[in-house]
Amino acid sequence: MKNLAFILVLFISLSATSQVNKFDSTMKNGKVGYRVICKNKLNNKNSLRVKLIGFEETKDEIDIDIKGKVVGAEVDDLNKDGYPDLVVYIITDDAKRKGTVFAIASNENKGILPILFPSISENEKLKVGYDGNDQFQLINGVLSHKFAVADSTATKEQYAVARQVLYNVIKIETAWKFTVLRSIEIPRP
Repeated sequence: MKNLAFILVLFISLSATSQVNKFDSTMKNGKVGYRVICKNKLNNKNSLRVKLIGFEETKDEIDIDIKGKVVGAEVDDLNKDGYPDLVVYIITDDAKRKGTVFAIASNENKGILPILFPSISENEKLKVGYDGNDQFQLINGVLSHKFAVADSTATKEQYAVARQVLYNVIKIETAWKFTVLRSIEIPRP
């Protein structure tokens, strides 16, 4: 009997722990919005599902594989067209917590268009000292990306500063793209 109780407690504990990592959130602006679902089971591959809510012509669901885990999502009008856009924050589960963004723009609440997010490694200035620990946040339609910067000149590798990059969204052909608005060096105490 004691063994059965122990197994039952162990099973409940494991079930509860496995559910902690799951991301499931619905975000709406009026009657239109998005439901973001990710089980966050594996570090190297997860299925990200985005269900469109209240769109006139597109009722489809997006289902893509991502590397990393979803740690957050927000809705805001990124391209200043009056319609809600979605940003999903993805962090790889390694020691450095490097991140990226999956984003889509509402096309007049009828359909969606991708918003491309550039990798830090593609920007010669921003990639200097980049050391992960990424944090993302929307501030009045601007994407803030803050991360640690390693000081390679120190005798022992340490974080000398953090860098905050602010992105806005511009139109490119049949999509949208995040572009650097400005970057700010933040000294550590």
